[in-house]
Order: sequence, then structure tokens, then C-alpha cells
Amino acid sequence: MQTNERREALADFLRKRRASLSPSEVGLPPGLRRRTPGLRREEVAQLANIGTSWYVWLEQGRDVHPSAQVLESLVQALRLTPNERRHLFLLAGQALPAPTSPAEESIGPALQQMLDDLNPSPVYVLGRRYDYLAWNQAADALFAVSDTLSDTSSPYARNMVWRLFTSSMMRERPNWEMLARATLAEFRTASARYPGDPWFEELIEELKQVSPEFCQWWPHHDVRSTLDGHKVIRHPTLGSLEFEHVTLQVLTNPDIRIMVYTPNAATRTILQSFLEAIDTCESRTSVSTELLGVVSARKRIEPDHGLGGSVCNRFCQN
Repeated sequence: MQTNERREALADFLRKRRASLSPSEVGLPPGLRRRTPGLRREEVAQLANIGTSWYVWLEQGRDVHPSAQVLESLVQALRLTPNERRHLFLLAGQALPAPTSPAEESIGPALQQMLDDLNPSPVYVLGRRYDYLAWNQAADALFAVSDTLSDTSSPYARNMVWRLFTSSMMRERPNWEMLARATLAEFRTASARYPGDPWFEELIEELKQVSPEFCQWWPHHDVRSTLDGHKVIRHPTLGSLEFEHVTLQVLTNPDIRIMVYTPNAATRTILQSFLEAIDTCESRTSVSTELLGVVSARKRIEPDHGLGGSVCNRFCQN
């Protein structure tokens, strides 16, 4: 977008946001009858603690350059959502400041229901820092995601990149280096969107200490947008499982990514039978030797995204 176009877009965005608010929504008295809906320009300037003339220039698309502090004041004055805040900074040509105390990431019940409805396709959700936020039964069966809930060995135990570089099971995989390099390139691309975020900086320093490969590859500055594409997961009991992997984003929170593994027809049939076997196992008070062998095979699964370890420790014989 050209500079003039961006200024015009910024002006239009501010006008529309101002028109969408009523005085009562921002704690102002209604005053006299208004000829047009929304707040007056001087009211926005007052709420943002900036000069009225200067704000008028912004709405007129003049060549002025608001600072990040002024933009944050406008975010509060216009009651912008996180998505609208991001858009405002983009139109103003400013880098979005990393929050000093990022809000706790979570997903709503509707998204979790969607994940569950996608079984037997494995699906899990990653946050802005590559932490696991949610998953469905198929993803847990293949990737052992629920193990991250009980892992207290590190504050980064729920982080996908940490597990990829520190899990002994993952490091034994024949294609570990290829996967690790590709994931690291994607992680670098993501972390660059949050300059100065202390959490990213601490994780990177910790990984440099515990992983010689991470320490060696990180300075290469390789970048990559996604790991989407054809995936093959080699299961020691179920055989070769084939998927098409795509990454989806939540419109209201684009930092949250939904990792979807869509199986081909043969893999879908295998996974459906596998999940039915697990459900049967969970419903019995004692596990048959044959079924226990199938469930125990989950321990040896080698997923494409850095997860491993025991995933059937909740299955037992009474």
C-alpha cells in the first residue's frame, strides 16, 4: 500500500470507528442533539489526550506521523479490539509493540467442539509462542499432546519447539534434522513479529544452552512461513499414515493457529478403528492383552511436529 493510500485508509478507519461509538459508551454525557451519529472529533481528542487540530489532521489524511504512544491512546479512546489495534498500527506505519504482560491464551468451547467434530483427523491448536492450547482425541492419540499437562521438567514443557529440540524420542527420528530445521525457520519468522518479547528471548537463550544444534542453526536466520503440505507419519504398528497438513487462523485472534492433519482414505479408516479401540479400552475395567498391545503402541509413535513420550499412562488394568 502506497503512503498516500495508507494515510487515506487510516483517516477512513478513524472516522468509521468514531462514528460507531456513542457518548454513553465512553462515559460522556449525550449533550445536545447530534446531526451525525457517533462521537465528535474533539471528544475523541479529549479522550486520547491529544490536540483537536492534530486529530482532525489524522482524519483528513494529512502527512502527520503519530507515535506509538498516541496510537495506544487512540486505541483506548475508540475502544478498539486487539484486531483493530493491530490494523491501526499497520495503517499508521508503526510496528506493533509487544505487550509487556501478554494475556493468557485460551480457546473457547466452540473451537474445542470444532476440534472434536474433526475426529479422526488429528487437530491441535498452537498459541503465539508455539504452546499447545487445545487438541482433539486423534491428535492426542498420535502426538501425545496431553503429556504436556503433567510435564513439570521445564517451564517450556508445553512448547512445541522446546519438545522438538529436547525430546530424546524426537532426536532419534531418522528425519529429525530436516524437521527441526524447518520448524526452527518457521519459529524464527513468528518470533520476529514480537521484537523485545522477553519470553521469546528467554526461550531462545535456554535452547542455546541445552541444544547444540539450536545454537548452531539459530544464527543462520533461515525463515519460513508454514510447514503445510504432505506429511507421512510412520507408526510402528499401524504403518505409514499419510496426511495433508494445513494451518488455519482464528479471525478474531490471528496469533492462534489451528494445525489440521487431513488423512487420506486409507489413513482415515485406520485412525477411525484405532480411536474406537481406545474408546473401548477406556470403557472396560480390565484391558485385554490384545487391545493393550494396540494402545501401548501409542508410546512409540513418531509424529511430525516434535511430540513423543508415553501417551497411554492413563490406561491400566484393574
